[in-house]
Amino acid sequence: MEKKVEQIVSWLRDKKEEANANGFLVGISGGIDSAVVANLIKRAFPDNSLGVIMPCKSQSDDQEHAQKVIDGCDIKSMVVDLTETHNVMFGTIKDQLQQSGDFNESNEQLADANLRARLRMSTLYTVATNYNYLVVGTDNAAEWYTGYFTKYGDGGVDLVPISNLTKGEVREMAEYLGVPDEIVHKQPSAGLWEGQTDENEMGTSYEMIDKHLKGEEIPEKDREVIEAMHKRSAHKRQMPPSPPQ
Repeated sequence: MEKKVEQIVSWLRDKKEEANANGFLVGISGGIDSAVVANLIKRAFPDNSLGVIMPCKSQSDDQEHAQKVIDGCDIKSMVVDLTETHNVMFGTIKDQLQQSGDFNESNEQLADANLRARLRMSTLYTVATNYNYLVVGTDNAAEWYTGYFTKYGDGGVDLVPISNLTKGEVREMAEYLGVPDEIVHKQPSAGLWEGQTDENEMGTSYEMIDKHLKGEEIPEKDREVIEAMHKRSAHKRQMPPSPPQ
């Protein structure tokens, strides 16, 4: 694990030089993936790394856990509360759709959640421009393969340093880096709504996805769910299509 951490840290330093950037920033959610990335960029650039907490209808313990990550790795930080911004923007859009009779109530929860992710992306790039930093993503291999991220939201980043790591490997790295136990072992959740968990929403477990990515045998129903997500989310991992010349 020490070697793997050193490899990623070295890679991050190379990418900063290639981009002629001053450093890195990451959105810290209070979950394990952003905790690992915060520790990695702090190791790569102790004086030029930033963690941004962006509460927006967030669970109360998420911000508390995010602060523990910041305190634990001693990374410079800032808080940008997006709750009011989201309420105004989503409320305005919803009002317009309702007035035209086109509002689709069955998609409201998803549209609400995706807007939050995209507001966070916009916030990170606005802050990054101020410092001439690169925005570092937090998607792991399981999320990348299944497309379990918001297009142009948490998927809108400059670098994805842990996208080759399974969820299990991220957990091992978190323990090695000294991430607090309560964050390492908390139920994975995007914190999009009350009681939301990644695994309930996906219909399978990270353990099954990790095994599938390693080529191990898993129950057919899990394999079908994972491959369906992979196929359905292919557009998230590609450039937007254009017509042939």
